[in-house]
Amino acid sequence: MTDLENTVTDCESVKVTVGERVDGVVTVTLSRPAARNALNTQIRDELATVLATIEQDNACRVVVVTGDDEAGTFVAGADVKELRERNAIEQREVSKRPRIYERVANLSKPVIARINGHALGGGCELAQACDIRIAAESAKLGQPEINLGLIPGGGGTQRLSRLVGEGQAMRLILSGELIDATEAANIGLVDEVHSDDDLDKAVYGLAESIAKKSPVTLGFAKTAIQASSEMEMKAGIEYEAELFSQLFATEDKDEGIDAFFEDRKPEWKGR
Repeated sequence: MTDLENTVTDCESVKVTVGERVDGVVTVTLSRPAARNALNTQIRDELATVLATIEQDNACRVVVVTGDDEAGTFVAGADVKELRERNAIEQREVSKRPRIYERVANLSKPVIARINGHALGGGCELAQACDIRIAAESAKLGQPEINLGLIPGGGGTQRLSRLVGEGQAMRLILSGELIDATEAANIGLVDEVHSDDDLDKAVYGLAESIAKKSPVTLGFAKTAIQASSEMEMKAGIEYEAELFSQLFATEDKDEGIDAFFEDRKPEWKGR
């Protein structure tokens, strides 16, 4: 039994399958159907443990994060009961970094959000922390925290504005409005929308394409792209050039070029 399989046996609200649909692709399913997969302390802790194990597992090249289909939702948000019971000091403790949002965003492996239903509040923020977002037509997305006398606290005020622009972020956060998947795609909150029946074909087709690439190169590419929202252009270009140069010290660079000249598929070493 692998470390990942051992980790999952201790989890009640997070399910993991590796290579079930596509080799090298791990599916992480948040599963609290009775609570519409709402993020409570238990599910956050379990997800943190699972992600830490995935980071160290070379068999996991691409991660798909989704909600249990039984709940009919991706993640309905944070557990409101827990929010009601906390005071400011307790919330500051809960908000210490890294939270699940940072753990997802900082994972060295590409992460695809399979948005199979409503992604609201913390669920929308979790999707934003993923690298690619693919949604079912039936999904709705939004940041309704304002209706509870709160603002997004999982990075929504920062990531959302970078994805959709400040004006659209203001509209969604200040109104608490929910939008359908088509509108979410139009403003850039999600990258693709598919019918519910075609969602898995789209998600795992893309995941398979990515998983066939060099693992070390995928990590470098993800790091470089993420830096574009944090650096000025000149610094970002210099950072990209440095990462590009570092790849010349890898076996995968030589293998990729040799495979190109020999007209064959590369056999990546991940180093």
